[in-house]
Amino acid sequence: MKKILLAGFAAASMAFGLVNPTVAGNAAPDPSHVVGQIMVKFRDAGAAPNVLRQHGLSEGPSIGSTGAHLIKVPAGKEVQLIDALGRNPAVEYAEPDHVVTAASDDEYFPRQYALQNTGQSFTNTEGTLTVAGGKADADVDAVEAWSATTGAGVKVAVLDSGVANDNPDIFPKVAAHANFTNGETGDDNYGHGTHVSGIVAATANNTRGVAGTCPGCIILDGKVLNDSGVGSSSGVADAINWAMDNGAKVINISLGVRASRTLETAVNNAWNKGAVLVAAAGNGGNQTKIYPGAYPNVIAVGATDNNDAKASFSTYGAGWVDVAAPGANVYSTFPNHTFVLGTQNKRSQGYDVGNGTSMSSAMVAATAALVWSTNPAATSTSVRAKVESTAEKINGQQTYWAHGRVNACDAVGCVRP
Repeated sequence: MKKILLAGFAAASMAFGLVNPTVAGNAAPDPSHVVGQIMVKFRDAGAAPNVLRQHGLSEGPSIGSTGAHLIKVPAGKEVQLIDALGRNPAVEYAEPDHVVTAASDDEYFPRQYALQNTGQSFTNTEGTLTVAGGKADADVDAVEAWSATTGAGVKVAVLDSGVANDNPDIFPKVAAHANFTNGETGDDNYGHGTHVSGIVAATANNTRGVAGTCPGCIILDGKVLNDSGVGSSSGVADAINWAMDNGAKVINISLGVRASRTLETAVNNAWNKGAVLVAAAGNGGNQTKIYPGAYPNVIAVGATDNNDAKASFSTYGAGWVDVAAPGANVYSTFPNHTFVLGTQNKRSQGYDVGNGTSMSSAMVAATAALVWSTNPAATSTSVRAKVESTAEKINGQQTYWAHGRVNACDAVGCVRP
C-alpha cells in the first residue's frame, strides 16, 4: 500500500506535513509502503490462483474497477514478491500499496479573503495569528459567481479524513459516507477533511461560521485518511470507484502519493465515466511531482496568498501544475471536538485557518461544481476547459502553473455588478 501524503496545512500552525508511518517486516522498514499487502493485476484472471499459490499467497479483493487486486503478503516480503510476480507473464503488473497522507451574513465571512478580498486584515479564532491585509480582488470571485449559481445540488466527493459530525455548518451537507481506512470510525478526528469540505460546500447565509465556495453543493464523504492522517493508494482507488457509483460529478483529492498504476487506472476510469478530478500539487515549495495531481486526467492545483503571490510552500511547475487558488490562511470549518493537529491535540471551536494546496484544490473542485450546475449536460472535458481557460493570468507566474489563478465568476459566465 502506498503512503499518502497530506497536501494541506503546510504552515507550522497547521503542521500536518508528510506523515511517515512505520512499516514492520523482516527488512528495514520502508515508510512509503503499507506493510503486508501489495497490488497485483493479472493479464489472465484464470491464472491468478495458481500463480499466487506458487508463492504461498491467496487471492484478494478487487480494488474498485481497476482490475487490480489487493494481495496479503508476509510483512517485509513486499518488494521481493513484487519482483517475483512482476516477472511472471501472467501478471500485467505488481506494485506496492503506497502510504497516503494529507497535502479552505456568515459569522466569519469577513475572514474569507479567498472568496471576497477587500484587502482586509483578520485574526484566527484563537487570536494567535494576525493576517495582514492583502490585495483587493486577489480572490476567486465566488460572491460574484453566486449571482449566477450556487451549485444546485452538484455532488462533490471529498476523499480525505472524513467530515466531523459535530460541525453543523458542513455535516448536514453530507449525502453519503464510506470509510476506506482500517478499524476506525467514519468521524473526522484529524481535521483535514472537515476543513476541505467546508471550503467546498459550507452552508452560506445562515449567520453561522463560513460559506463554501459552492454553497449549494452536496458532499460525498469518502474517508481515506485515518485519525493520524495516513491512508493507502488502494483505499483512494476504492474511494474513487465508490464516488462514481454514488453520482459524483467532481472528485477532490487533497492528498499526495507516489505514482501507482492502480491509482492511475482508477483516475482514468472516473474521468472516462464523466467526472472532473482535482488534486493538490503539494507543499514542497519545489517542482517535484506528486500524484494523483500529476496524472493527465487530473487538475493539479497550486496555492496563492491574499496578495495573489505564489504561496511560499506551494509546489509549482507550468509543465504539470494546471491552475492555482488561494491556499494560505484559508478560513473554514473544523471539528468542534478535540482532534489531532500534527503531534498535538487541538480544539478549534469549529473554525480556523488552514494552509496548503489542499485548501486550493478544494476551491478549484468547488468551482468545477459551479460550472457543472450551469450546464448539467456538459462533459468533464468541457467543464475542465472552462475552469482552466477562464483562470486569471498573474504577472510573473507563467512558470508556476499553466493557466493562472482560478476565477469562479468567469468560469460560470456571471454578469459582474
